[in-house]
Amino acid sequence: MPRLTIRRGEPVAEYTFEGTPTLSQALAEAGFAMAQPCGGRGTCGKCAVLSLAGEVSAPTEPEVRANARLGCQARLLGDCTVNLPMAQAWTAIQTDAASVAVLGEPMAGRYGAAVDLGTTTMVARVFDLHTGMPLGERAVVNPQTAVAADVMGRISAALSGRLTELQTMAQAAIQAAVAGACADAGIAGADALVVAGNTTMLYLLTGRSPESLACTPFQADFRFGALEVFSGTPLYLPPCAGAFMGADLTCAALATGLCEGSETVLLADIGTNGELMLWHQGKLYAVSTAAGPAFEGGEISQGCGGVTGAIDKVWVENGGLGVHAIGGGSATGICGSGLLDAVAALLTLGRVDATGASDAASFPLAGSVRLTAGDVRAVQLAKAAIAAGMETLLAAAGAKPADVKRLLLAGGFGSHVSVASAVAIGLIPAALAGKAQAVGNASLAGASALLLDTRLREKADWIANTAKIVPLGGDAGFEERFIAAMGFPWGEE
Repeated sequence: MPRLTIRRGEPVAEYTFEGTPTLSQALAEAGFAMAQPCGGRGTCGKCAVLSLAGEVSAPTEPEVRANARLGCQARLLGDCTVNLPMAQAWTAIQTDAASVAVLGEPMAGRYGAAVDLGTTTMVARVFDLHTGMPLGERAVVNPQTAVAADVMGRISAALSGRLTELQTMAQAAIQAAVAGACADAGIAGADALVVAGNTTMLYLLTGRSPESLACTPFQADFRFGALEVFSGTPLYLPPCAGAFMGADLTCAALATGLCEGSETVLLADIGTNGELMLWHQGKLYAVSTAAGPAFEGGEISQGCGGVTGAIDKVWVENGGLGVHAIGGGSATGICGSGLLDAVAALLTLGRVDATGASDAASFPLAGSVRLTAGDVRAVQLAKAAIAAGMETLLAAAGAKPADVKRLLLAGGFGSHVSVASAVAIGLIPAALAGKAQAVGNASLAGASALLLDTRLREKADWIANTAKIVPLGGDAGFEERFIAAMGFPWGEE
């Protein structure tokens, strides 16, 4: 059989293959999965390799445009050698919990693990079930990003015959994260698990066909909230409120005490899928809006996750742009928080106007890292989806931004984003600027609480079953708000 030689720095690996797979497919099977935010269409360039030689297909049109061999485009025809860029370790995966879980009636066993199965990253935290003490944790990138960056891309892949592959990826990553957390804690393994994630992630984890999530009326034909077995270990999957309001949002609401008081409170978990919950006058409302992967660095020309070298902060300095890169060294890309800062700074400088039009094709940030006019447009689309979803949610509840007493920003993006920048670009209303507070990884906090006190399952069920889902598909009001939100507030009358 033909052989693929894989070089990444000094180590060399070899892999034999059959047929004529794409380079990405062969690398994934060899354990070198590459992110493909565009779903393998060749438009994002994130799967570019340093070099590819041997018996391979001729460069495709997307590869010619990118001036690079792309994993999703190049096909292996015989013996060949590929040089890969060095792997980047995420340094900004959000692991901080919104609150400390209190031991009540824990799941059975000595040790247990709570897992936040995110679209882009996942975090496992191990606890002593006798004392409630956290013992160790491990954060990893979700390997499903090698298939598609967002849930719709993965749903499409699952329905195209890759469901088993996606399930295997999720299960292996959870096992690796839990094993790593247990190793950090000096224990052999976990006796019980709670895994929170959005509805699609739980469908893929359990091998359920996501067909009902793929088309109207977009309803989950199974909403979890039940015990299962995972590799011989009892596993509790918290309930989902709907097709795109998952167990992660249920857990976040549980951990933050969203429904505990009389105040109007808005909970926002902003990522590739923006999930919003509003507690207003004793009623719970929820909405989901597809922001796309821009806020996590996807489909941005030099976007990346929270890795060393990612620009995470940008500001106006001496009439130009000042930047900070994670790790303090040279910049190699830009992550979500830096992206918002950069657009806000360009608005302040007048380099981008209220319509999103730029006075240049691209803007240098640091070293070879630039922000393009296309990147600005991507931010407009993403922030418009969130802003319009937020406005529609408030309108459905008969509330206004002024009624909201607290805006809880959950997840990694919410914990790192500058509220000032979010207001400047119109992601969140100015009326909520002074009411915003980061609550960390609230999904993980809620999963931890359910691990340590099984009595909270009843509360989780109540949250998921009580939430009134506000549909956006075909809503003329949402569409009008989305179009209006495409503009930036700067320079408006």
